[in-house]
Amino acid sequence: MKEKSDDIIVFKEFDSAIDANIAKTKLDAYDIPCFLTEENMAGLYPGQSFNAFRIRLHLFAADRARAIELLTDRHIAVHDEGTVSCPRCHSQRIERVFPKKVADGLIFVLFGIFMPGKKVNHCLDCDHEF
Repeated sequence: MKEKSDDIIVFKEFDSAIDANIAKTKLDAYDIPCFLTEENMAGLYPGQSFNAFRIRLHLFAADRARAIELLTDRHIAVHDEGTVSCPRCHSQRIERVFPKKVADGLIFVLFGIFMPGKKVNHCLDCDHEF
């Protein structure tokens, strides 16, 4: 039987709900409609590799090629937290500190226990906070 473009197919099966949801989220981000089945049964028996309890990712047959391309992409750029750069001078000499504004400092001293101050990035080259 030949698949039509509006047929819903089982694209992939997963042992882990985490892996299945990561794949689903990525496809959702690229506007590929999809859904998962058997999540609850797989959650009842974690670590089991029974074929009946594997999480299934379903999508339209027409989206199969694009989904394969997106989920097998190995060129994903991951940036470490240490690679933050200043928006003003583009320096990478950044430190995380509490804000230097007087009002924020006063609030931290008076109410620091109840409302801890937020940390910000501080550029060591141009003294810019962001």
